[in-house]
Amino acid sequence: MTLGALAAIYFVQLAAAISPGPAILMAARTGLREGFARGVWLSLGIGLGAAFWALAALFGLSVLFRIAPALLTALKFAGAAYLLWMAVKMWRHAPDPIDETDAKTAGRSNAGVFRVGLAIQLANPKPAIFFGTVFLTFLPPDAPGWAYPAILLMVLVNDSACAMLVAGIFSLERTRRAYVGLKTAFERVFGGLLALLGLKLALT
Repeated sequence: MTLGALAAIYFVQLAAAISPGPAILMAARTGLREGFARGVWLSLGIGLGAAFWALAALFGLSVLFRIAPALLTALKFAGAAYLLWMAVKMWRHAPDPIDETDAKTAGRSNAGVFRVGLAIQLANPKPAIFFGTVFLTFLPPDAPGWAYPAILLMVLVNDSACAMLVAGIFSLERTRRAYVGLKTAFERVFGGLLALLGLKLALT
């Protein structure tokens, strides 16, 4: 496998990792509400979810989706339902006072935040198709054994790092002060965007 092919996979996947979607949206919200440290745990879950879909694509799940599109449709609707459920929760609790919100998030462990990141990423099965296309384009059939764990590590690092960057930006004190004053508006914007992403997942 050439260095050029590996670099192409890296940069194409990096562009996908930083593109707006449910994972990036949740990273921004977590950094804003709970700070950078919690954003790191969420980001690690997001990265692991991306690595799972990359591994699934390497094992041919993207081909299975093409052969049995009903499976992809079922997974998309299940993922969309999860995103819409989270959006409704955000919208309903948007007017809650800050002290109530803090009490709810304080009881959530780092492992719980990690699981949210993992679930958000796994709620969207479309990355398996994306990874399958990238691998078919850039990964030669005779790729050496080391290439596969290297690519999975690349995906894990890219998605985790991009989500951490977003969480870090939104955890800045100035941004968090603005959130305190406009909590209801912020939460309803986040909820609305997550609902739109859920509908987009279901309809495309």
